[in-house]
Amino acid sequence: MNTPANLKYAKSDEWFDPATGAVGISDFAQNQLSDIVFVEILVDEGEEVTVGKAIASVESVKASAEIYSPVAGKVGAVNKGLSEKPETLNSDPFGDAWMIKIEGGSADGLMDAAAYEADCAGRAH
Repeated sequence: MNTPANLKYAKSDEWFDPATGAVGISDFAQNQLSDIVFVEILVDEGEEVTVGKAIASVESVKASAEIYSPVAGKVGAVNKGLSEKPETLNSDPFGDAWMIKIEGGSADGLMDAAAYEADCAGRAH
């Protein structure tokens, strides 16, 4: 499992990059979902989001899932190209597959990579 140390993680499997404000789903999440075939971003630039607000809907060949904001703040950017290439969530979850960027988001309450890996290991059994 790939878990970049520079990111912070929510128990609901989203990641947050404190340096850029980017949000996406973790490698663990995309692996659990399997082949992702559809992504819809549910928020737009300029919108305020709160922790736990649904920001996207993702469907794979075996499941669908809501993606939630791990931090509160203002949406500064939306990855509009993701809906045209949803498979990017499987191939590059921490790069080109970012979903939104949040301005002013705080990583307080989110897990570091080691804590997130331990949380995932506990769920995998």
